[in-house]
Amino acid sequence: MAKLTFHGAIEGVTGSSYLLETATAKILLECGLYQGRREEEKQNDNAFPFNIGELDAVVLSHGHLDHSGRLPKLSADGYKGPIYMTNPTAELLEVLLKDSASLQRSDAEWENKRRRRSGKDLIEPLYTAEDVEETLTQCVGNCYGKRISIVEGVDVCFRDAGHILGSSIVEMFITEGGTEKKLVFSGDLGNSYAALLSDPEVVEEADVLLLESTYGDRNHRPMDETLEEFEDIIVEASKNGGNILIPSFAVGRTQEIIFRLGQLYQKGKLKQQAVFLDSPMAIAVTEIYHRYQNVYNTEDAAALGQSKKSSLHTFLPVLRYSTSTAESMALNRIESGAIIIAGSGMCTGGRIRHHFKHNLWKRNAHVIIVGYQANGTPGRALVDGSTVFRTGGEEIFVRAAIHTLGGFSAHAGQSQLLDWVSNFKKPHPRLFLVHGENNAKIALQKHLASAGWSAEIPTKNQSISF
Repeated sequence: MAKLTFHGAIEGVTGSSYLLETATAKILLECGLYQGRREEEKQNDNAFPFNIGELDAVVLSHGHLDHSGRLPKLSADGYKGPIYMTNPTAELLEVLLKDSASLQRSDAEWENKRRRRSGKDLIEPLYTAEDVEETLTQCVGNCYGKRISIVEGVDVCFRDAGHILGSSIVEMFITEGGTEKKLVFSGDLGNSYAALLSDPEVVEEADVLLLESTYGDRNHRPMDETLEEFEDIIVEASKNGGNILIPSFAVGRTQEIIFRLGQLYQKGKLKQQAVFLDSPMAIAVTEIYHRYQNVYNTEDAAALGQSKKSSLHTFLPVLRYSTSTAESMALNRIESGAIIIAGSGMCTGGRIRHHFKHNLWKRNAHVIIVGYQANGTPGRALVDGSTVFRTGGEEIFVRAAIHTLGGFSAHAGQSQLLDWVSNFKKPHPRLFLVHGENNAKIALQKHLASAGWSAEIPTKNQSISF
């Protein structure tokens, strides 16, 4: 009998981690960072709650750090086995984990400056660039839809989740005593109205199902309304001459925004002189997106064109990359007519803060918020109407127009989650809700009950047998 233990993304949406144990193997499903409040992030320093030396394999649904970000720590602590994922995820991990290691180093250096002043012991970063390099040698990329054997008695198949490039629904087939059981992990399911990627694949059978519930308590604003407002902002800004600043996440959201700007360009609605992507990380990710156009949905792939040279660049000819610091600084000499996309998505760091310094005080400037802004972040303060933005010890008066667009989400909303689950045949699998705040899980649980499902909400470190 197989055993599954819920180690992470149980009391919130980050730190994804589940341990599958069979008669012949131990497999870790996900190895994510805890993100958010300081007390949550402190959990990243904790020892793993299982014997790393007994692990036979690791399986990863996609590249976002709340699912993958502790892999280098796992390698540094002694895991030397394979890590299975899709091919695009393997490429994205090189970008994401190297950036994460750089941030870990910077955070440790900043903290140690404070500790030296107070005479406290110094700390080490969670992991190093060398740990990341070791992790990358362990990655094994796979195609969608191909069932592979990863250890004796356990096969894995990745299905397209439509969340970010390479994201997958993980099917795990466990054979014991001549009987096969199937565990399905939804991963993060995509928003079917988002650009470029396909809708989440339908899965019809499972014995145990782990379902994400990030937006289990609400639906997203309709995409047509979001795009209409997006167009109105772009047109208004072109008339009054101000620059447009878009804080954006490097993976998924940036590529969606570039595609939507391309649609406006093709319609003749984009009058701005240039669109600048000012994020080395987002540039690297966008190039990976170009290499995997075979996974795009049919409609958007057709819009981009079928030639080998087709890309977001050809769809949006005014797109420019700003790779160096000097190129980024040069953008601040542009008084009007530019759209600047830069990280970080919640305005906590990155080049967007530099551009705010030069534009946020201008009455003809515009800021378009296209992603979730967590409580306590500078981006959330702008959304909530703050009149002052603080950066680098300076206070900048906010005179620019702040626009918040709620429809650009890479996650399935409540109704989309319910629609995806409705494809499972009866008898229903045993269903567990993960990756959600308590209110989201409880709301989704109630809606599932109305549809004839008995959904369970696991507790941290709870184990089940099946």
